[in-house]
Amino acid sequence: MKKLLLACATTLIAATPALAQDADDYRVRVGLGGQLKPKFPGADDRSLQPLVDFDIARGTNPFPFESPDDAFGIRLISSGGFAAGPAANLQGKRKESDVGAPVGNVKRTIEVGGFAEYQAGDSIRLRADLRKGINGHEGMVGLIGVDKFWRDGDRYVFSVGPRVLFSDAKFQRAYFGIDNAHALASGLPTYRPDGGIYAVAAASGLSYQFNPRLGAFGYARYERLVGDAAKSPIVRELGSRNQISGGFGLSYTFNVKR
Repeated sequence: MKKLLLACATTLIAATPALAQDADDYRVRVGLGGQLKPKFPGADDRSLQPLVDFDIARGTNPFPFESPDDAFGIRLISSGGFAAGPAANLQGKRKESDVGAPVGNVKRTIEVGGFAEYQAGDSIRLRADLRKGINGHEGMVGLIGVDKFWRDGDRYVFSVGPRVLFSDAKFQRAYFGIDNAHALASGLPTYRPDGGIYAVAAASGLSYQFNPRLGAFGYARYERLVGDAAKSPIVRELGSRNQISGGFGLSYTFNVKR
């Protein structure tokens, strides 16, 4: 009996620090895969691009909900259902050879800005972000979206929701505008779009954990150009108003001691 009590006590003492430590540890989930996306806004063709995911949760808390088309963000402010912080995105480059006409190149653009989101209850999230291109198109671009999601902790998360995309005139003129010189070279009419809503979209995402370590994630997204963007000769003659993308990847979760 003494040996049994000693064994139980030893097991309890050994387990207690581990449990306390687990509560303070962080779980990190990293994912990598591939996605097919339009080569540039308004493109008719898609290209294979990397798909990356990164999440952090404390202890046994589930990972915060995120949509697969969210710009990368860091929650510096988090209170109740509200969160906000810096955001960043990488917009692909556009080459004249991709368009099929001399309408100008747009360099790959690093966009930086911020986001704010609010989770209403356990299954609705509202999010908005605004970013500025520091090179490339050099414009302002943003998104407002709502997601309905269903989840069982981290075992699975499924979401779907609408989006409204907007930008300033500089962004739209970079991708959809045609100045006099490029009109003369391409034979297309000059076009000078203004800022505003340039697309509406719907996105759906799914993540699933096979076990505490290995998981999978994927998404599908449909975007429809509207307004001045949809009227662009580049889109009407050489591209498409319909922007379809999707991707799939695998994820791995590991612990980081605090």
